[in-house]
Amino acid sequence: MTIYHIKKEYGEKIILENFNLSIEQGEFLTVVGSSGCGKTTLLKMVNGLIIPDKGQVLVHGKCTQEVNLIELRRNIGYAIQGSVLFLHMTVEENISYVPNLWNKRDKNKTKIAVKKWMKIVRLDEELLKGYPNELSGGQQQRVGIARALAASPDILLMDEPFGAVDEITRSSLQDEIIRIQKEANITIIFITHDIREALKLGSKVLVMDKGNIQQLGTPDEILKSPANKFVEKLIEREVSYINQ
Repeated sequence: MTIYHIKKEYGEKIILENFNLSIEQGEFLTVVGSSGCGKTTLLKMVNGLIIPDKGQVLVHGKCTQEVNLIELRRNIGYAIQGSVLFLHMTVEENISYVPNLWNKRDKNKTKIAVKKWMKIVRLDEELLKGYPNELSGGQQQRVGIARALAASPDILLMDEPFGAVDEITRSSLQDEIIRIQKEANITIIFITHDIREALKLGSKVLVMDKGNIQQLGTPDEILKSPANKFVEKLIEREVSYINQ
């Protein structure tokens, strides 16, 4: 995936300008930065929810502005903060929603996919007939992840997905998404405001501020060799936490 010379503005406010980024297949990229720095805008450009004013986003070598967006999104899962599940649907219906759009003539294929991802996110199959309001916050979030992955995408976009759960559940979900990413070998772009979460999850960490890349590197590189004062301040709390 490659992002070339992107510019995006809303009115007179420039969100991203001359933004360039390359993401390797199978990479777990975490993106961290201040509010309004362009993290979510960047994420939504990958699946065509936001179109750049200038530049190109290439997914599998094809420009998102020149392809059928429905076809593009078939290979891209999307999970956001909170579960955002359909409350009137059962767990099974929620997870099946997207696969059913693609597998209309093969219901069995969808059932197999649902059971597969229920197992991977470690949810009991007995929950399939239940409804979201009968689940804990952590269970709802796992259902949301299963739904995002049920169509077997090769890219998963995650926008602060664990922000609405307690710290213990969040830590457990972080461990799970690391395991899932390794097992499925999918590319993940994970937005967070928490530098500790970014460093724990990412094989690469992208630090942003005011629409610009401040540093891109491995967690070890970010911690040991911050590129500037902004990155230094961002990791001060993390270094203090590690040394406690």
